[in-house]
Amino acid sequence: MTETRRLSISGVLAMSVLAIGCSSNDASQQDGSTTAHEQQNISLLNVSYDVSRDFYKDYNALFSQDYQQKNPGSKVDIKQSHGGSSKQAMSVANGLQADVVTFNQESDVNLLVEKGLVATDWQQALPNNAVPYTSTMVLLVRDGNPKNIKDWTDLARSDVDVVIPNPKTSGTARYAFLGAYGYGLHHFKENPQNHTKTDDFIKQVLANVVTYDNGARAATTSFTQRSLGDVLITTENEAHLAAKQFAQGQVDIVYPSYSILINNPVAVVATTTDQDGKTAAATTYLKGLWDEPAQTLMANMYLRPSDKKILAAHKDTLPAINTFDPVTVFDSWEQIMATFFVDGGRFDQLARVE
Repeated sequence: MTETRRLSISGVLAMSVLAIGCSSNDASQQDGSTTAHEQQNISLLNVSYDVSRDFYKDYNALFSQDYQQKNPGSKVDIKQSHGGSSKQAMSVANGLQADVVTFNQESDVNLLVEKGLVATDWQQALPNNAVPYTSTMVLLVRDGNPKNIKDWTDLARSDVDVVIPNPKTSGTARYAFLGAYGYGLHHFKENPQNHTKTDDFIKQVLANVVTYDNGARAATTSFTQRSLGDVLITTENEAHLAAKQFAQGQVDIVYPSYSILINNPVAVVATTTDQDGKTAAATTYLKGLWDEPAQTLMANMYLRPSDKKILAAHKDTLPAINTFDPVTVFDSWEQIMATFFVDGGRFDQLARVE
């Protein structure tokens, strides 16, 4: 293995970032002595995954303005916390006082259900099984695509260096791994019970990984600012953001022929909101994600809204792509985690340097 391909699993670049301080004092504690003014001014903490920060920054402003118009004399302040999806879920499970969670993997919400923090019927509490938008995985390459990378198969070539986050901490990274793995099954006409050629293909891809960052945004930084790798496997919205802001004129986006469907579930953390009298506001905040302004904002930020009409109106920037549902291919997320991402699971086996 060359020096450039020595794996660097670094958590420094992807520490969970609180956009505005998120101490326990942020929550509005309501008891019998709470004044009417305190009841009217609500603070909500949205604990979310790494690359959603840009969308929620704009949505929070949109929602706060609308909330104040509909509730004269009241204000709502939305604070954000971002990091690898599973790291964020563990933080909430271990005591971070989230009012809502907006993740990119169902199993991260289910962890909080198991801890008694989120209601068991969270998927029925909101439209579309509590998934306001979806995404998919694409390939971000250097300007002009000098390595002529066209599809997942090119990532197994010996002359290609790959950047992805760490699947142990990042939901985006798990989708990257499963996207490549699902493509392998499709390409080699295999299935989850018969996957020898796919395993060999994934071994070659993982042998080309030059860094495993803890979160998707840190991986983007490694690719665009540290100039690591020839290709970054990332979400569609993050790739477009990089192409337009972080590395304008320096990168191109390649859509693979077959990729993975990413659902982005949301839920109220009832144990926090019930205690603080904020359940109604938190629920309104999440329901607003299905309103037309929010759905249009998603499309403008390269997230695929659940509103089919709005999605169709943005077909030039959100082109049709052949995708597969990981649950359909690999079984439930609980099974996916147990098969691929537990310690000693298939990811560890295939990523092992021999």
